[in-house]
Amino acid sequence: MKLLEGKRVLITGVANRWSISTGIAHKMHEHGATLAFTYQGERVKDEVEKLAAELGGGPVIECDVSKDESLQAMRDELIPSFGQIDGLVHSIAFADKNDLRGTVYDTTRGGFALSLDVSAYSLIALVSALRDDINDNGSIMALTYLGATAIVPNYNLMGIAKAALESSMRYLAYDLGNRGIRVNAISAGPIKTASMRQVSGATKMLDVVPQVAPLRRNVTADDVGNTAVYLASDLASAVTADVHFVDAGYHAVGMIPPDFTLK
Repeated sequence: MKLLEGKRVLITGVANRWSISTGIAHKMHEHGATLAFTYQGERVKDEVEKLAAELGGGPVIECDVSKDESLQAMRDELIPSFGQIDGLVHSIAFADKNDLRGTVYDTTRGGFALSLDVSAYSLIALVSALRDDINDNGSIMALTYLGATAIVPNYNLMGIAKAALESSMRYLAYDLGNRGIRVNAISAGPIKTASMRQVSGATKMLDVVPQVAPLRRNVTADDVGNTAVYLASDLASAVTADVHFVDAGYHAVGMIPPDFTLK
């Protein structure tokens, strides 16, 4: 059974084949969705174009979410050829790597503004640019992480930005609810991506999670993709304004057992 047959989805944030958004794209394609992609910068253009060609040959459009004119140009290129969209996947985040180590009080004013703009306001900006082009009863989702609500050493500024993203998600859900448009966030467990490697010590979590999480394993981009398919489908018709954890249950562990030793 294909849950997304006939639905058109715009996916942002693909950088390479290891990106979480790539896993989402693969799963949505498997379930019949027609996909379009945005990319930011020539550095990733070829990778995104290759992925798009593998997954139905949908449009690939440059978009810098920190610039309103780029967002408008993306919309003006996408909609006339692709049509109204039923889904939007926000998988965009950025922080200067110097703000992902040390102490939060060393965060620069400029670094804070940049990270909040790209990582959180971009969701609002994308919805604003596309609000008249999202079909009623559509689905919007954003990728977040446990560091938005709990301390994750060295996640620092990105945790603050993800907290803003989650709050933005809830208010957008309220504002769009009268059209039946649902807005949710997916909080993925640690997955080895280029973004993860920017956080000092983050890869060590890949060793810890399988020993502590209730499901005793790490998660994959395909796991996240399965949840994204559900949220984009009509099965989630009454699900909105929530954070959905895909982390093998790690977020529910209150304390690592006192006798725990990393294997």
